[in-house]
Amino acid sequence: MRLKLDIDPDIVAMMAAEVAAGKRAVTAAMREAGTRLKTDWRMQISGAGLGRRLANSIRNQNFPRSGESLDAAALVWSKAPVIVGAHDTGPLIRSKDGFWLAIPLPAAGKSTRGGRITPGEWERRRGLRLRFVYRRTGPSLLVAEGRLNTKGQAVVSRSKTGRGKVTVPIFLLVPQVKLPKRLNLDHDVERALDSLPRLIVEGWVEGRA
Repeated sequence: MRLKLDIDPDIVAMMAAEVAAGKRAVTAAMREAGTRLKTDWRMQISGAGLGRRLANSIRNQNFPRSGESLDAAALVWSKAPVIVGAHDTGPLIRSKDGFWLAIPLPAAGKSTRGGRITPGEWERRRGLRLRFVYRRTGPSLLVAEGRLNTKGQAVVSRSKTGRGKVTVPIFLLVPQVKLPKRLNLDHDVERALDSLPRLIVEGWVEGRA
């Protein structure tokens, strides 16, 4: 007796089709989750008042860059990780040399390089010496003897009589600063991860249709 076994449909073809559907589903799910996470992080940063420029530092990249894979992945990162990370963790900031942190007041003006001006740069630009004033119940100060211009910034007094000359607080001095936590990036990460099983299943079912 001779037996012949025919399998209809072809199991090999069915498995190949399932694998292909799985690759498409996993790859599409990772791309969608990565794009959503990038968008959510950007919205969270801009919503916290940290600016569109910092929000646009969030980027994403899909792997593989082309084609489909069951091992597909998405990478979401910031091109300014130190700044974004600081607002996400709310760190305690101290001077690296163990000295005071100098926080410029409005009378200090801005740095020529952008951002906050330092006491050394301020003295070089204004031609005035800063004087240390210790305060027991509040932040100590760096002050200067001069006058306030129309912008509210301290400048050299040209008066020979001393008219209009005042003692102007230029910098607050504090031993440390606690940066407020303004972001919660982990919340968006967890939401993206939780969405992956549903996205994969939905994509797999559609890929088999």
